[in-house]
Amino acid sequence: MSVDFKEMQATLMREMRLYHYPIAIKFFYDQAEADKYLEENEVHVPVKPMTYCQWEIAARMKGQNVYGTKEMLYCSNAHYSFGWKGLDEAEVKSHAKYTRNPEQAKRFIETKSQMPEGLIGIAVMPLASATKTPDVVHFYVDNMQAYHLAVDYMAATDTHPLRPAITMNSSACGGTVFSYITNEFNMVPSCSGSYNAGKTERGEINVMIPGEKMIATYERLLERIENLGSSSITKPGDGFPGQDVCKNCPLIIFKKSK
Repeated sequence: MSVDFKEMQATLMREMRLYHYPIAIKFFYDQAEADKYLEENEVHVPVKPMTYCQWEIAARMKGQNVYGTKEMLYCSNAHYSFGWKGLDEAEVKSHAKYTRNPEQAKRFIETKSQMPEGLIGIAVMPLASATKTPDVVHFYVDNMQAYHLAVDYMAATDTHPLRPAITMNSSACGGTVFSYITNEFNMVPSCSGSYNAGKTERGEINVMIPGEKMIATYERLLERIENLGSSSITKPGDGFPGQDVCKNCPLIIFKKSK
């Protein structure tokens, strides 16, 4: 299937009632490839070092392409996730407030996914700006939107059950790296950093889908729309997210037992 990512974004925004643009993520390990991307695209760069989840704000809210490097990133947890730093005492200390002791913090950090060494830069952009299949597509969605994405992914890839990876810290950055490294769906809540730094709403959740599997998920969505008339799983034929009426509502009645 030849994919038009502008059309994919438009369909997802319309059918899934998304509030934010899906974010296409590209990891660069080749300088020539990175230079080519920068030359061929209108790219924004952080004026001062920011967190990775702050880079994503411009992509998901403003529809801007952002390119960042190690020097432009102000977040030690993201530096670790992207393979731009190793495990040191500062990283252990930053996790100590979540754990029973420093030894546990160290073990927890060691179990996080990391990008291979040699990463040059990262591009985050609205999905519509992608010209090639993204490495990962990152959604900021609500509970029911996340459920629809998960169900279509499971059907499209014949995967069940899904096993997301939640870590202490590193939800946006580390959650995306996990999806990339494992080539699997990931769904994680906001971490404390992405909640306040990344301007994540309390009801939102992160969904990450590898690029090729995003195409399969999208094909499944289109299949359901063609067969049932809409994207809604909860009430096929209605607009997403379906009829918001509780089953057996007239029967939900309580009375005194005696």
